[in-house]
Amino acid sequence: MVGYLLGSFNFAVHIAKFHRVDIFNEGSCNPGATNVKRVIGACAGNAVFVLDTLKGIIASSWFLFVLEPESYNFMLLGFFGLVGAVIGHSYSCFHRFRGGKGVATTMGGLFVLMPIALIIGILAWLISYYATRVVAIASLVFALSLPLSAYFFESSSNLSFVLGFLIALLIIYRHLPNIKRLLHGGENSFKK
Repeated sequence: MVGYLLGSFNFAVHIAKFHRVDIFNEGSCNPGATNVKRVIGACAGNAVFVLDTLKGIIASSWFLFVLEPESYNFMLLGFFGLVGAVIGHSYSCFHRFRGGKGVATTMGGLFVLMPIALIIGILAWLISYYATRVVAIASLVFALSLPLSAYFFESSSNLSFVLGFLIALLIIYRHLPNIKRLLHGGENSFKK
């Protein structure tokens, strides 16, 4: 529940509102860092990315500050916190169950829970992005890398694989409109 509520606070909506923009009605209409960057500018988009990443970090580790270490399973609580945050980010109770795609929030949580999978995922994202200049393709490649790298390179391989698989499914599901646009040649890209 804590993870979901943290995830539901959408920084893209609030930063866009500060700039007098309704991000749900501009650009791709997605309340995320990429759309804010396209519509408002790099500074605002980068701020959303950083804040969404911090949201994932906090959702995956908040219990460290309020519970006794011997009273919980770190990986399991972090797992539920991150999944809750990504669901909250994607289906915010504060914004009529609309939200972003959850990639930056996922990255923040993986920084805490599965750093090796995160590094591999970021490398996959960078290679895909610079090869195509399409954020959606890079995000999908990032998502697909998670269960594999989690299974082969993380110490809690079974739980890490489940987390990577669930997060990948959610990211891919949230990108279905992008996938349709990609198949029809209409997806937005940043110019090379």
